[in-house]
Amino acid sequence: MNPWAKYPVIYEINAWVWLEELSLGSGGPVTLANVPGEEWDAIAGLNADAVWLMGVWERSPAGIAIANQNSGLLEDFRRALPDYRPEDNVGSPYCVRQYMVDGHLGGPQGLAVARGELARRGLKLILDFVPNHVAPDHSWVIHHPDYFIQGNTDDVRGEPASFIETAGKVFACGRDPYFPPWPDVLQLNAFESTLRQTVIGTLSDIASQCDGVRCDMAMLVINSIFERTWGNRVGGRPATEYWVDVISAVKKGHPNFLFMAEAYWDLEWELQQQGFDYCYDKRLYDRLEHDNAESVRLHLCAGLDYQGKLVRFIENHDEPRALSVFSCEKERAAAVTMTTIPGAKLFHEGQFEGRQIRLPVFLGRRPAEPADPGLQVFYRTLLKAASSEGLRSGRWQLCDRTGWPDNQSCFNVLSWCWAKEEERCLIIVNYSGESAQARIHVPWDELRGKVWRLRDALSGDTYDRSGDEMRDSGLYVDLAPWGYHFLSFNPL
Repeated sequence: MNPWAKYPVIYEINAWVWLEELSLGSGGPVTLANVPGEEWDAIAGLNADAVWLMGVWERSPAGIAIANQNSGLLEDFRRALPDYRPEDNVGSPYCVRQYMVDGHLGGPQGLAVARGELARRGLKLILDFVPNHVAPDHSWVIHHPDYFIQGNTDDVRGEPASFIETAGKVFACGRDPYFPPWPDVLQLNAFESTLRQTVIGTLSDIASQCDGVRCDMAMLVINSIFERTWGNRVGGRPATEYWVDVISAVKKGHPNFLFMAEAYWDLEWELQQQGFDYCYDKRLYDRLEHDNAESVRLHLCAGLDYQGKLVRFIENHDEPRALSVFSCEKERAAAVTMTTIPGAKLFHEGQFEGRQIRLPVFLGRRPAEPADPGLQVFYRTLLKAASSEGLRSGRWQLCDRTGWPDNQSCFNVLSWCWAKEEERCLIIVNYSGESAQARIHVPWDELRGKVWRLRDALSGDTYDRSGDEMRDSGLYVDLAPWGYHFLSFNPL
């Protein structure tokens, strides 16, 4: 396996829904084994490094039955899919019956074909792993009940939403400490040493089928979090951390295998220290959605040893569709921001087309939505511009910006630059709904003594500017609300 890019671009696809739509379009069943070549070509044309096929593992009939009795879930299904039918509930991809590719999607052979097609196009493959829980009909329930947190009949009577009786035993439902339990999954005991060894074997098998995993709710099995959630039900805290044990063991046999953590609660740094290559940057997402430019800039002041291992996004299957929470103009400004800073970048299938309906992961079908051609062109242009070597492996710096005593709109402006050998790029974003003016202080001494042509990769506009002025007093910019520049530098 070849090494990963320093800051990989990852494209998430809901595998079941995607194949369902390809099947409808082709007039016959399409699985991972027979995806038309032009579909893989189209994905390769996005300038991504990897495809995350979300939800390939075998779904649980028991989980589907439980979900079909949940009135809240059924309301969500009908809200997203007005013509919902019971057969549209194909089960949660995070209620895993076994880590075997679902036969409906093409099984292990189909996955192997898909991985080969991606590899031929220079793309890596990411799949899911769920450390916290499994389906009620997973084989471990029968053969290894000691892997689970168990209860008794009093627990079932007293907390029927938190415990399930199955296979002659009582098991705790999976949960995180801040929300009600998930009724369709059983809670694994992360402190159980034999479970950790089994997980190492499971992940090693997964690592033979793909190039990386996205680990669902990875922070739940950190010793301190797990102990706080489950108290005296789980025994004594182990001497070592779950992820330290698991990641180090798997990487002995698969040194280039990538671990990406879904992470919240400001635990990203801790998970990075435990071995994760990348962790979700939910804090940046929240700042981009709710806060101002200065809040975003302060977030970007953290050290590169931390920032470079974050996953930047404005949409994924857990979050609302970007265009449903951002205005058209703000989404573009947020996308320019997240795409041009250090770290991995995560994009969600349908994001480029402007889909607005967030689909519950249980559903195997989604409603038709019209595509936004302008947004598609924008994203393709942005990803192509951001695929340059300067942004993929160059040196990144935040740029200072200043204003004037009677005009402090500069605080609405974000700016940073990249440099590698002769390539130089400057990104400037007005992250506000008002026009903004500023001087951007470009940190390159080699600008002096020359006139430079600045070309905006997103608009195609060009500007000739004095290097002395840019280096000394700063590059003057006047940006419309949510406006941006993506400037390359060439001497005249």
